[in-house]
Amino acid sequence: MAYEVTCIPGDGTGPELMAAAKVALAATGVDIAWTDVEAGADVMDKYGTPLPAQVLDSVRRTKLALKGPITTPIGSGFRSVNVALRKELDLYANLRPAVTIPGVASRYEGVDLVVVRENTEDLYAGVEHMVGRDAAESIKIITRSASERICRFAFEYARRHRRHKVTAVHKANIMKFTDGLFLEAARGVAAEYPDIVFEDRIVDNMCMQLVQKPELYDVLVCPNLYGDIISDLCAGLVGGLGVAPGANIGVEAAVFEPVHGSAPKYAGQNKVNPTALILSGVLMLRHLGEEQAADALFAAVTQVIGSKDRVTYDLGGRSGTSDMARAIAERVQKIRASRQ
Repeated sequence: MAYEVTCIPGDGTGPELMAAAKVALAATGVDIAWTDVEAGADVMDKYGTPLPAQVLDSVRRTKLALKGPITTPIGSGFRSVNVALRKELDLYANLRPAVTIPGVASRYEGVDLVVVRENTEDLYAGVEHMVGRDAAESIKIITRSASERICRFAFEYARRHRRHKVTAVHKANIMKFTDGLFLEAARGVAAEYPDIVFEDRIVDNMCMQLVQKPELYDVLVCPNLYGDIISDLCAGLVGGLGVAPGANIGVEAAVFEPVHGSAPKYAGQNKVNPTALILSGVLMLRHLGEEQAADALFAAVTQVIGSKDRVTYDLGGRSGTSDMARAIAERVQKIRASRQ
């Protein structure tokens, strides 16, 4: 039976990236029934909103979505379409792996990190207001329930994927109540997982250590704002956002997406790198329990990039988006044939 998956192509370069991802995923042999829905800046005139109700309805029904990059229109009333999706669907866990891919230019080798970011509260939630004309105030909300939930997600992820250590990132030395509560919750959850090493790091020190010695770290669990910053830092260690997949996971649904922008100036030019969205598809396959298919697709991506043959300009090649996707699909088929 086919897996039903909501497809949100997005806008800008999103539709051509999504077409590439579908080609690569189809080669794995996993049967996916796609339901395509529209969202983003390009549908404002049609629906009067960048996030039509049918998008949310479809994700609630299928419980899975693969999403391309989306532009949030200025003045639309939305702080962010991405944030709105996470809030409406309670996608409380943001998962951002950062793994070295041979052939991708980077100052580092052998990086293998996973950032687990709390997705629903903290300063990033945007609870803020003006105080008179000349001051603004933002409220940092950290709750025990959300902190324990994200920390438990991180430890369960580490155990399930045979990771050895979880590091909680915080600023509890200064923000003793909010970040102090997050750290307290992390320590409490850690006690339930004696098989996983636990430690904590102050966020500024964490940034320095990631630049100096990323090999010492494994799974990082962070409040919302720190997770946003740390995950981009980790993407920089492995070559940038063009190779950085992402997932937003809740109890009832999961949305898989790259974290880079929609790059509208390149739309329709068949030149952008599809790696991040294809690797987000790998995360989706793992979420479905399709481990062999996920392994084959990940291996195909790394082999194609490593060969430098049919890759996009940013990876040192001359191929377009669609040809790179076809090269990955062909490699997947070879890998599958070798297993039979």
